[in-house]
Amino acid sequence: MKLLFFIFSMIWATSTAFAETDRAQEIRSILDDRDDQIKELLGPGDTDITDQQREQLRDIVNDMMDYREMGRYALDDKFEELDSAEQDEFIELFAKIIRDQSLQRLDIYRAEVVYDEIEVHNSTAKVSTTAILDKNRIPILYRMMEKDGEWVITDMSIDDAWTAESYRRSFQNIIRRRGYEALIENLRRRADQA
Repeated sequence: MKLLFFIFSMIWATSTAFAETDRAQEIRSILDDRDDQIKELLGPGDTDITDQQREQLRDIVNDMMDYREMGRYALDDKFEELDSAEQDEFIELFAKIIRDQSLQRLDIYRAEVVYDEIEVHNSTAKVSTTAILDKNRIPILYRMMEKDGEWVITDMSIDDAWTAESYRRSFQNIIRRRGYEALIENLRRRADQA
């Protein structure tokens, strides 16, 4: 009986490892395709881009982001206290701010991307990459999850600064000192300026 259990355990562990390797390859392929689209749209380093290309780029860069998941994490327990209309408004403002910030440094999208490691655990993944630009090596990490059969990004870090985590600290500080209404007013102003 013990031998049978051991054999079953080995088969299960091996099949799980192969499945996670396949899923890691799937994630890499998705990110590679995204990177190729971005580089094709941007062109060489000295190329100016039009407003239309900028909008296309914003869509490509942000298409994989799960803003609801990022926003839920950033707002912490307060998110569940909001009604659905308030949650939707928060996510809409949060997404707009992040989408607009995503194009502040276009040069990073022209970098060569090296995949250091892709760890897959069930329906979540962590992707560690290095962007190499003008001899600078910038670590870029992604936290991802599989949602409705698609891999989405739930947080990302550029040069050790996590997006949702950074917002979480900032949001919690504002809520603690001045309340949620002050935070949402701040987000409305920022979104209007974007």
